[in-house]
Amino acid sequence: MFITPIEREDILALAMNMDDILDGLERTAALFDMYSITSANEYMLQFVDAIQKCVEEIEKAIDLLSNKKLIQIREHMIKVKDYESKCDLILRISIKHLFHTEKDPIRIIQYKEIYEELETVADYCQNVANIFEAIIMKNA
Repeated sequence: MFITPIEREDILALAMNMDDILDGLERTAALFDMYSITSANEYMLQFVDAIQKCVEEIEKAIDLLSNKKLIQIREHMIKVKDYESKCDLILRISIKHLFHTEKDPIRIIQYKEIYEELETVADYCQNVANIFEAIIMKNA
């Protein structure tokens, strides 16, 4: 079976959106530093676990892309979207918990910002999944 080469625009879109993931993680690390937060709480760890799983699925998809096994990429992108949906839920639960338990308004602002940044990183992972799906649609 002949598979057309992946378009440069698609490769660029993938690279730029994967860079967004890295930038988001860097912003999250900067928030920890700025706010002098030295340990992650259970919600932060849940976000990181889901984001790590997203990145692992993206890595598998890149391997498949380099081997021109486009159809097999879809199952990995479905998993990325599932993990991103999990992050949406974690965000709602974590903010609700934060407002119910934390009394220090500064701490509320700090943690809420970190939670939202982590959820944004998950959104970036979903953007990568969407680009992979577009590549599949064009080329498979």
